[in-house]
Amino acid sequence: MPDAKTTAPRGRGAAVNPDQRFAQLHVEYDPGEAPERVPTKFFIDHSSTIISRHSSPDLPFEASLNPYRGCEHGCAYCYARPTHEYLGFSSGIDFESRIMVKENAAALLRAELLKPGYKPCTLSLSGVTDPYQPAEKRLRITRSCLEVLAEARHPVVLITKNHLITRDTDLLSELAKYQATAAYISITTLDPELARKLEPRASSPAMRLEAIRTLAAAGIPVGVSSAPIIPGLNDSEIPKIIEAAKAAGAQFAGYTVVRLPFAVKDIFAAWLDEHFPGSKDKILGRIAETQGKTMSHGDFGTRLKGEGIWSQQIAALFKASLRRAGMLHRRPDPTTEHFRRPRDPSGQMELFE
Repeated sequence: MPDAKTTAPRGRGAAVNPDQRFAQLHVEYDPGEAPERVPTKFFIDHSSTIISRHSSPDLPFEASLNPYRGCEHGCAYCYARPTHEYLGFSSGIDFESRIMVKENAAALLRAELLKPGYKPCTLSLSGVTDPYQPAEKRLRITRSCLEVLAEARHPVVLITKNHLITRDTDLLSELAKYQATAAYISITTLDPELARKLEPRASSPAMRLEAIRTLAAAGIPVGVSSAPIIPGLNDSEIPKIIEAAKAAGAQFAGYTVVRLPFAVKDIFAAWLDEHFPGSKDKILGRIAETQGKTMSHGDFGTRLKGEGIWSQQIAALFKASLRRAGMLHRRPDPTTEHFRRPRDPSGQMELFE
């Protein structure tokens, strides 16, 4: 395994592939392959269900839909990286280069919505990895799910850092007619150089603002997610991000403070070693103050916003920025009022209607 000072590969966020928690085997890339020559590979995910439900009190949704596991965007700080370890992969390079694809996601979704006992609630698309990561342009799995949701007028809230969401403006506009959708565009920084290092395969900040502009012009409720806030790195940008998003047409905004669970703390530390070695100790120290010694607070109500002086300063700055911009902190709630069963390809449901 490369040591923590290995140069981060072009187009990758992780420079390391740390051991994962659940397997005795560990992948070590050959010197000629690691890490910049590691190609992205896609595998079929044979999940039998597509909607995941949770009971977390600090998340603003009850259920989520994730077309992909793993994410090509390669954000060094991504809290979802450890989920790849359940699949036998590493949180590091594997997470952004070994992507599980739910190619039958739309069919599974349709089958779920057709169940007689199904009760609609607002879905988050996605709750873990980005539904508009680069492969979506070719695979169109997220779009196929949106087609089902639009047909059913099923409420869905999207969050992405990719301009590709604008491709689906037609479907989101249809959902918006029935107050059944809202979208967050995630903007961590307005500095294109920092964004390239921090989120190497995501859209540039300028293109994300353009996505807000396009969705707003189409009548789709759209806001900005200033997340994650990394104290000592991008927290000072909060006012400018809110101001720029408002100018582009954003109606609401939210934020979270960075947390670094399990191997993510080592991956992010390696990233700081490469890009901001002089600020590494300061940044990690401030994260520890907001999230505790584990770098990822486990308590509901605290893990997303943090605690302590830096968390309080971030909250105050965010609140003042919203007030100055005249933006809402909370998005409009999509409604289930117009939900209808989608078409049953087997024709069975029509027999009972």
